[in-house]
Amino acid sequence: MHYYIQKLPMEKVLRDPIHNHIFIQHQVILDLINTREFQRLRRIKQLGTTSYTFHGAEHSRFSHSVGVYEITRQICDLFERNYPSVTDNDGLWNDDERIVALCAALLHDLGHGPYSHTFEHIFQTNHEAMTTKIITSPQTEVNQVLRQVGPDFPAKVASVIEKTYPNPQVVQMISSQIDADRMDYLLRDSYFTGANYGNFDLTRILRVMRPYKGGITFDLSGMHAVEDYIVSRFQMYQQVYFHPVSRSMEVILSHLLKRAQHLYAKDRLQLKGASEFLVPFLTGDHTLTNYLELDDGVLNTCFAVWRNSGDEILSDLACRFLDRHPLKSVKITPAAEKYLPTLESLINQAGYPPEYYMDTNDSYDLPYDAYDPSASKPRTQIELSQEDGSLVELSAVSPLVKSITGKVSGDNRLFFPREMLAMTDQNDLFAPVYAKFKQYIHNGAVVKPS
Repeated sequence: MHYYIQKLPMEKVLRDPIHNHIFIQHQVILDLINTREFQRLRRIKQLGTTSYTFHGAEHSRFSHSVGVYEITRQICDLFERNYPSVTDNDGLWNDDERIVALCAALLHDLGHGPYSHTFEHIFQTNHEAMTTKIITSPQTEVNQVLRQVGPDFPAKVASVIEKTYPNPQVVQMISSQIDADRMDYLLRDSYFTGANYGNFDLTRILRVMRPYKGGITFDLSGMHAVEDYIVSRFQMYQQVYFHPVSRSMEVILSHLLKRAQHLYAKDRLQLKGASEFLVPFLTGDHTLTNYLELDDGVLNTCFAVWRNSGDEILSDLACRFLDRHPLKSVKITPAAEKYLPTLESLINQAGYPPEYYMDTNDSYDLPYDAYDPSASKPRTQIELSQEDGSLVELSAVSPLVKSITGKVSGDNRLFFPREMLAMTDQNDLFAPVYAKFKQYIHNGAVVKPS
């Protein structure tokens, strides 16, 4: 369906450290940005606890979302100029798809909650499902703006995010192994963390993108730019996203929320101020309105209240999180897993209840994988277009990408109170416990005691 989309009399510009300028050309995009639900993303950090490791990583879901919109806008412009559709079903770009692509790009992260993934794990929410709900619910400002385009338009935008939209070109712009979402967050996260691993040649990648019936492909001549992107993503996961300190702070956050949940069930959680916003989630009976009232600031205010709680564990975990006192972590090899019950017992003997002061956390990523239809979540592989028009999968022509294709990278770590490795006086009550614990830790890993 062709929609009448009102253009602004003069485009508006947002200054951006990654893209220099973000160009707003349509009234619907400006109206969506100005909705209550989209403005909420200013109050949710893009990288959650990573700012405890990389202090510059204070950027928000808002800035990332407008960045994804801008990359998608540039892709649409390039496709319209270079690959416009001439006849139906020719596999080229139909610019009637532009507005649904731009809206989906802008709104793709709308459903993220505070400290996104940790919050989701504890309270069993799902940011993608919440994004769809916000877009399709008549009670939201976002839905009201989208319905001005057409009564069926909110459902179309939601279907892009759900990957059920019939045009694979639009879906792959927003969600694939090389999409506007990933390209923006790699560049943005690299810039704000100060880690240069995420830099790649965005301009070159956009120049070699082209539409075809099955989605989006890349000119073979641009293979090295795509390789650079794959390696950049691999490096960012290893050096930034999987950093042990960031994961440690996630563990503390998770255990802090778990303790609050436990105390609430026992009617022992002090509720005042911001804490009341969490009640629907502590009871498991929350509405969309309840969800949209939450942001990082609300949770941080709860933690500030809990710092002075009469519950020693809740107070201590809140202090550890707010004051940045991460747990210590070491790698766990498969051979060392049998020692974990012993270490758990020692942590308990030292006065730290293991359910709140010990955890194992495995963080793994698949940098790139070829399409496997039998996989539980098959990935859209990266296709390169050869001179004769045929397509070839990236790892088939790139030895570099082939070397990491299908290979999971990451590690499994044990997290525990740093105090377990403290130097103690022989008269200290827990000195024997600490000494025994330290026999299992060597060179940053759990080992067989000597």
